[in-house]
Amino acid sequence: MNSKRFKGKLKKQGPVSNFQQLKTEYADKYQIRLKEEKDINGIKKAGVLAINLLDYIEKQLRPGITTNYINSLVAEFTKKNNAIAAPLNYHGFPKSVCTSINDVICHGIPDDTILKDGDIVNIDVTPIVDGYYADCNKTFFIGNPGKDAKKIVSVARESLRVAIREAKPGKKVGDIGYAIQKYAEGKGCSVVREYVGHGVGNDFHEPPQIPHTGKKGCGIPLVPGMVFTIEPMINLGKHYLHVLPDQWTVVTNDGSLSAQFEQTLVITKNGYEILTPFD
Repeated sequence: MNSKRFKGKLKKQGPVSNFQQLKTEYADKYQIRLKEEKDINGIKKAGVLAINLLDYIEKQLRPGITTNYINSLVAEFTKKNNAIAAPLNYHGFPKSVCTSINDVICHGIPDDTILKDGDIVNIDVTPIVDGYYADCNKTFFIGNPGKDAKKIVSVARESLRVAIREAKPGKKVGDIGYAIQKYAEGKGCSVVREYVGHGVGNDFHEPPQIPHTGKKGCGIPLVPGMVFTIEPMINLGKHYLHVLPDQWTVVTNDGSLSAQFEQTLVITKNGYEILTPFD
């Protein structure tokens, strides 16, 4: 779930005193809370549950079910595993999961809408386990996808992949957005500007924001201990959007398909580690 309203062990950076100094600097300068090994392990535990939840939901997806049914599965699975669904009642969001179908970019509210053969649906989950948050989402095919559905899901998935390659010390936040924009626009698609990735772990949404467009070499430097999501929202048509009267559901202006993939990761000494790992 993105943050517009406000989907291995961490190697220490030199001596402990240097990491603590960096931690203080990033807190003061950027309001970013760098995570230590204890925090990483907690977020990783929540991340395992998030992926298990998405895998469980995927097995239930088929034409004829409603998004309310998906919500009930998420709520039951979360409760059974002694976790909390972060989206529920977050700033008034009424359900435990976001379900975004076809031209819905993000924040779709589960209801009695029936999934049809050929639909695509993004499922965005954020479980809280022992006080730690992990955030991830995938876009799934319902039944037999058409050519456009296959294209937008493929481009969205690969956009996340090329972005993650930029996640390493020495890079900057702008390098992530630049990589996504270059790839997606090169495939004839567009990138949503208004909704972004975000820090996560101790809270649902933390600094920094991670835009999915950007300029090379610009933005906050990436350093070990930074935990954030990358979650590019890619449209088959133009990037323009509007929010429906429910004040949550975001749709493409031109009715084109939109897809998204999201993972939570931590910057390490030599690169990154994905805390919500899926292929």
